[in-house]
Amino acid sequence: MYRELVRRIVKGEKNRGRIDVTIVDDRTIHRLNKRFRHKDKPTDVLAFNYDAGPVLGDVIISRPTTERNAKRFGVTYRQELKRLVIHGALHVLGYDHGRRMSRAEKVYAQL
Repeated sequence: MYRELVRRIVKGEKNRGRIDVTIVDDRTIHRLNKRFRHKDKPTDVLAFNYDAGPVLGDVIISRPTTERNAKRFGVTYRQELKRLVIHGALHVLGYDHGRRMSRAEKVYAQL
């Protein structure tokens, strides 16, 4: 569904390779968040960057949290999912939270 979007982000950021996106439940993302970020709660998106190989990283998104956030923010599930895919892909590509990421998110949201 968002394969083309991720491909365009990777290319737009002058990278080569792929980013895999996986949709999971809250239990799974909670477990991953606790293990890798030491946060004992579910989250909406996790991004894992790999240093070598054709796979640049993984973006893991919680479907239930995305659904709740969409309602909270007054957007559709698809709109919120797209935002999280962009956000996660940018993290994989080395972006941290801040103005630079915010600008890039706005650019890629137009795709």
